[in-house]
Amino acid sequence: MKRRHFMQTGFAALAATALPAVYNQSTYASRIGKRPSELKIIDIKRQTVRLPFRPAPQRAMDREIPHWRYCEIVQVELSGGAIGIGEGLLYYSWGVTSDEAVQSAIGSNAADLMWNDDLGAGLQMALFDAVGKAGGVPAHRLLGNQVYDTTPLSWWNIDMPTKDMLSECQEALRLGYKAYKTKGRPWFDLWDQTETCAKAMPEDFKIDMDFNETLLTAKQGIPILKWMDQFPQVDIYESPIPQSDIHGNAAITKAVRAGVSLHYGTPSPKDVVKHDVCDGFVIGGGATRLMRQAHVAETMDMRFWLQLVGAGLTAAFSLHFGAVCSAATWPAVNCHQLYVHDMLKEPIRVRNGLAAIPDKPGLGVELDWSIVHRYAVEKPAERPDPARMIETTYTDGRRMYTANNGTVNFMLNPARFPGNMPYFEKGVDSKLLPNDGSARWKELYERSRKEGPIVIEP
Repeated sequence: MKRRHFMQTGFAALAATALPAVYNQSTYASRIGKRPSELKIIDIKRQTVRLPFRPAPQRAMDREIPHWRYCEIVQVELSGGAIGIGEGLLYYSWGVTSDEAVQSAIGSNAADLMWNDDLGAGLQMALFDAVGKAGGVPAHRLLGNQVYDTTPLSWWNIDMPTKDMLSECQEALRLGYKAYKTKGRPWFDLWDQTETCAKAMPEDFKIDMDFNETLLTAKQGIPILKWMDQFPQVDIYESPIPQSDIHGNAAITKAVRAGVSLHYGTPSPKDVVKHDVCDGFVIGGGATRLMRQAHVAETMDMRFWLQLVGAGLTAAFSLHFGAVCSAATWPAVNCHQLYVHDMLKEPIRVRNGLAAIPDKPGLGVELDWSIVHRYAVEKPAERPDPARMIETTYTDGRRMYTANNGTVNFMLNPARFPGNMPYFEKGVDSKLLPNDGSARWKELYERSRKEGPIVIEP
């Protein structure tokens, strides 16, 4: 079976990897050798920060998702004196910590509460950090049995012009990364991006392309993917077409050399196995959800990458999952590389594509509070969504205008369905079109907000 097997362990051995230790919450206080009273949550503080992007990511993020700047730091204090720190992006996360979650957590036993995914990313992460510190053990000892001392990490960017994509690949390689994950989009020249970056990178540097279903169908997508297959650097295609298209994804998986990855859950694991739908998964979310999915993937003998998105603390939390998840052998995607500063005192070091698993208590990393204070802001009342319009140009003179319209994926959503915008073409390029105050800009902006992408013929 193509690229699937991540280890030689059989199903029986996998079944013996101790799920009860992960999910029997009542055992934690005794296991870590602390009186329950010392694990009582006595205080929770939160602080929003607005993190600046590095120059190349900023050009891309300002175009489509500028709200990824906003992150919330959560600090938990336990009755025994342990303090845990977590974080979560306010506008891109599997769960944002609510006022209600904070209020309900006060007075509870941190070890009993930390597996509750409803707490949101920041609070749940802080509880794992605090309980680990209280017990004097790394967070991964609270998750399961350690199977790896290192785990692979990937460098991530949203879609960007070839020049910026190349510079990001080069920066990733310089810093010890061996994998780069980005987006495949019909408003950039996929052929130029792939060939230019692949030819500039060594063969053991891998480029993974997330299409977010924009290739639409197997019939349309397979010729493009098979062309990309010629470059050994191209390694994984994520969600090439709608994930619900079982037979289409199975046809792609059979036809291409590179791996095919889908977000866990659609199709069901049963259908994935029955129809050989993909080679592996994308797995993330809260601790309980993540570990359940990881164990299913392991029993299916399906590799996956961890996708926990945020700044430095999130990346550190991901390392601990990587320590205990046998099948997490594809490079993890954490996105902390986007920022000028990931808020850690010591950045996560990557050597030959791998990062060491922290062995200090809790998350095993220290937050740089001077950076938190520097970028501290009031929490926005709602997701910031500044007016912006993207101009896409084609070699035959056509121009497409797409304006933000209140939805997060205002550029991506139309591309997931045929007929809303031109399909993948060579020579296409896109840029953020500044508001010059003209009546023309305003007219196109208002039209696109109402109608979606507008294509103007030459």
